[in-house]
Amino acid sequence: MSTFADDTAILSRHTHINAAIRNLQNHLLSVEEWSHRWRLRINEGKSKHVTFTLRKGNIPQLHFNQHPLPQAETVKYLGIHFDRRLNWKYHITQTQNHLNHKTRGLYWILGKHSPLSLRNKTLIYKAILRPVWTYGIELWGCASSSNIQILQRYQSKLLRLITQAPWYVANHVLHRDLHVARIRGIFQARNVTHHTALAGHPKALMRPLLAPPPPRRLKRTWTFDALN
Repeated sequence: MSTFADDTAILSRHTHINAAIRNLQNHLLSVEEWSHRWRLRINEGKSKHVTFTLRKGNIPQLHFNQHPLPQAETVKYLGIHFDRRLNWKYHITQTQNHLNHKTRGLYWILGKHSPLSLRNKTLIYKAILRPVWTYGIELWGCASSSNIQILQRYQSKLLRLITQAPWYVANHVLHRDLHVARIRGIFQARNVTHHTALAGHPKALMRPLLAPPPPRRLKRTWTFDALN
């Protein structure tokens, strides 16, 4: 069980889907008993059941308070969208939509008619827009190059908007002159910092996260269930 403020996620992992569902259902029964004992009302309609796997087929139904829990392909937890296949494409797409919305609101201060200097425009991007997509990059930064390029293209277009550079100026020149790192570079730097922090973390439960990943991103031989 993972909790943060009023957000709770119950996780169950097993090589067989029925065993993962059975473990999860048993824990849900314990949560029901606890909530009834303390007279807490939990809205099962706002909960989601997601199965993280590459397998195809029907997923057994979970129940809470005698109500079936809705199954979903994606779930948002602590600001990060987890999709069923864990390829992070949905999270990256949602992040791009959020960035486009915020960019339209800042166009008057970043566009060609803005009186701000190039340095101040770059600072606005680094302080307001870049934190939107760097959030959680330690997790989604392992996405495929095609998905990473979605955000990289956004950053390149924004730098071109800020500088009003002509078409023949290469993107790598804009990044170099404005001292803006590419997405892969930021991921590598944040990844090193994250691993260093985990290595010296006082809680022993955090250290197994440093274990090397399996040969494949997500094996077809195991299933990871989660209820949020």
